[in-house]
Amino acid sequence: MTITDTRTLLAPGTAPRPVRRGRSFFGWVAEHTVLCVLAVLFIAPIVFVALTSLMSSDQTLTGDLLPDPWQWSNYREVVVSTPLLRWFGNSALYAVCATVFMALSSVPAAYVLAKIKIPHANTIFLIIIVAMLLPPQVTAVPVYIMWSKLHLTGTLLPLILPNLLGDAFSIFLLRQFFLTVPTEYLDAARMDGASEFRILTRVVIPMAKPGIAAAAIFMFFGSWNDYYGPLLYASENPSWWPVSYALATFRGSHGTDWGTTMTLTMLVLVPVVVVFFFAQRTFVEGITLSGVKG
Repeated sequence: MTITDTRTLLAPGTAPRPVRRGRSFFGWVAEHTVLCVLAVLFIAPIVFVALTSLMSSDQTLTGDLLPDPWQWSNYREVVVSTPLLRWFGNSALYAVCATVFMALSSVPAAYVLAKIKIPHANTIFLIIIVAMLLPPQVTAVPVYIMWSKLHLTGTLLPLILPNLLGDAFSIFLLRQFFLTVPTEYLDAARMDGASEFRILTRVVIPMAKPGIAAAAIFMFFGSWNDYYGPLLYASENPSWWPVSYALATFRGSHGTDWGTTMTLTMLVLVPVVVVFFFAQRTFVEGITLSGVKG
């Protein structure tokens, strides 16, 4: 009996059930070969680090892939022998303050460039792009001298405070996202007598949450993983070390003890993975929509 004949035997008003065709596991793998290969390439180093963190110092120098025995004491040793909470606290202070300051300064700047007609807006935006492409090493010496005269070296403040003046990449990303917000909403608010600040806070920001979240995640990850900045400004003061610089120092002082080094590496990875896991949908949406309109 054909499918057409089967449908004619159904009771009146009953919708026919869709015919589902089974698909084998190997067929699914064949269709997603590239994604599977990329997933393995990204996951393999993390698995290697996780397994090495559970090995003894002698076993890490062998060709063994699995710990034997499983050295769970590495985690206890790292927590007890290092000021881990202080390192994490410094990194959290750096990342959170830099992200908040970036949002307070870059969001209004991006809104002005995207939605308010000001003289030489394109020239200002071009200068911001140039600032984004300029390597930090070019201005390292004069900027360091400035912070040294302000007696702020030896802390993370020279890395946190500049975000109050805006971040070039964040302004660029947010401007691209704000351009996708329909201008009709802003014009309607202006006709109702709303100020530009009220339009920004009540209209634009609620509609641009994915873009702001993407910029915030970029800033948070960049600050959390920053090594060059703490090396330049905070290396002389161990009480201000973040985990990025502390990890490099820990590696240098423990030589070939790769077990504890990988243990600390796994502990440093945890906050980044957790933040991205909960924010990945908003992050991807913000990145996608930011490139819709230039």
